[in-house]
Amino acid sequence: MTDTHNTYSSPLATRYASAAMQQNFSYRCRSLIWRDLWIALAESERELGLEISQQQVEELKACREDIDFDRVAELERELRHDVMAHVHAYGEKAPGAMPIIHLGATSCYVADGADLVCMQRGLKLLQARLVGVIRALSGFVREQADQPVLGLTHFQPAQPTTLGKRASLWLQDFLLDLEEIENVLARLPFRGVKGTTGTQASFLQLFAGDHAKVRQLDQRITERMGFARSIPVCGQTYPRKWDGVVLHAVSGIAASAAKFAVDIRLMAHRRELEEPFGSKQIGSSAMPYKRNPMRSERIGALSRYLLHLAPNALDTAANQWMERTLDDSANRRIVIPESFLAADAILLLVADVAGGLVPYPKVLAQNLAKELPFMATETILMACVQAGGDRQQLHEAMRVHSHEAAYRLKAGDGQNDLLERIAADPAFAAIADQLEDLVDAKRFVGRAPQQVDDFLTEVVEPLLAERAHIQVPEGEIKV
Repeated sequence: MTDTHNTYSSPLATRYASAAMQQNFSYRCRSLIWRDLWIALAESERELGLEISQQQVEELKACREDIDFDRVAELERELRHDVMAHVHAYGEKAPGAMPIIHLGATSCYVADGADLVCMQRGLKLLQARLVGVIRALSGFVREQADQPVLGLTHFQPAQPTTLGKRASLWLQDFLLDLEEIENVLARLPFRGVKGTTGTQASFLQLFAGDHAKVRQLDQRITERMGFARSIPVCGQTYPRKWDGVVLHAVSGIAASAAKFAVDIRLMAHRRELEEPFGSKQIGSSAMPYKRNPMRSERIGALSRYLLHLAPNALDTAANQWMERTLDDSANRRIVIPESFLAADAILLLVADVAGGLVPYPKVLAQNLAKELPFMATETILMACVQAGGDRQQLHEAMRVHSHEAAYRLKAGDGQNDLLERIAADPAFAAIADQLEDLVDAKRFVGRAPQQVDDFLTEVVEPLLAERAHIQVPEGEIKV
């Protein structure tokens, strides 16, 4: 038995999230970002006049990927400090640069800096996955734009709509998620170099009181690390409110996905729509006939988990004392990566389901036919009045027929015979030959097909065209 079978690993890593998102939050990736930050610090400090040689900078770059994690662990046990363990391990590989590694910085320079880089990269991965979901779901919306379906409010029969219109509601939610993710990406700042309590005192000393150079140092490192701006003011850490902003956008994906999945599960119960089902897939170990919507159920499970992580970030922000406390650290090590891994896993499933939805038009028509005659009563009534009938007499006859048909539907054989009753009643003889046309489902869906077309043409397609360059990362759906 291997070591991996003897220790706990998060199912998000072993079963659900993609390799790309796992790599983004891996220990090695974070360690490399720390080294990138030390290189950026040394380069920028040298450019601004500190006594750091180009040879020292080049030595740091040459040893960037040579990380002895066993040595780091040994040093951490000795020093009881993770950042300093990495500083010493890096210095042992680049001894000429050892004296200037981490010059003027505090631990949060690398710890917080790496968190922000990981979140920025994670947001870009989620952006790409959302684009993939929108591409897949928009195709289904277009295909089903005209397919009538019984509308349901309170999960009770309501006016007909179309399957494409219903799916456009799912699609619109994911568009909002993409907007939120891209908005956060555009706004997310870098911590920069702020010092131990955010005053930049150590850097001001290094640059002999030159405020302009300290500001330039902050700007240069921010740009080197791929950010447009740095946080104007902070304590030792960047304001933890930003974690709340980021995870609010990330957790929004869970709300959209859960709504999508619940609707599919409800429609699967009505035998109207199914998620993809493999040719050899087993739905139940005991009931061979089962076709359980397991992907949609998993979406619901992971979404519930993600939705409950987001408030944690604001709770942490609310409990930061003065310039900082350390009761955020252990919490954030779990909550931030797990939120991104969960969102990634959810979007993998949503894209898979959206790209393989199987509607059953005959069942959709049958379910609609059970209720449509009741909804068509006013249309039939008005047509009879237009043909010269007495509105009050017709209304009473329609009331009696409707109640009798409803009773048979609920307490009899489950058939809706309202149209047969109307066709056999001489009071409705004037429109008997129009009945089929009067209860055509397409007459009752309003502007649903046109709304779908307008939505796709005016909103979705331009958005996708602008993001045609975005490649969706690979991912695998595991059991």
